[in-house]
Amino acid sequence: MNAKKIKKHFRFVGMKGKGAFADFGEEIPRAARQFLVRSGEVGQSSGTEMAIYEPKRDAAHLEGTYYVGMMVNRIPKEVPTGMDTMEVKQDYATVSGPISQIGSLHDMLVKWTVDNGYKRNPGAFIVETYHPLENGEENVEIFLPIHS
Repeated sequence: MNAKKIKKHFRFVGMKGKGAFADFGEEIPRAARQFLVRSGEVGQSSGTEMAIYEPKRDAAHLEGTYYVGMMVNRIPKEVPTGMDTMEVKQDYATVSGPISQIGSLHDMLVKWTVDNGYKRNPGAFIVETYHPLENGEENVEIFLPIHS
């Protein structure tokens, strides 16, 4: 699990949600399952599932916005009802590993950014991409926005 800094450009079609940060661990996967039922409606899909969500700024910041959906090769002119598009290009600190270790991956990535002198960009969305493996497991790649 080696972290690194990269510049990445994401194009995304998905559904928007809002909820308590404390519930994101259950709420986002549930919303993703609901999106997958409609994923065939998304044209230009790369097939890679994503979640994009705002970071928690401080202890008083209790609710946040998130999106669940698919990466697309280009933003379509029209999107299915109830879906939105988003395009983000940003510097990120990134790491990947088993989704079962997502909490420790996030913790390790935050520590890595501090240890390497990067400042987090709290105004940009955190991105996660999900990659199924042949053995039925799933890997997650986390992209933590940082300042250049």
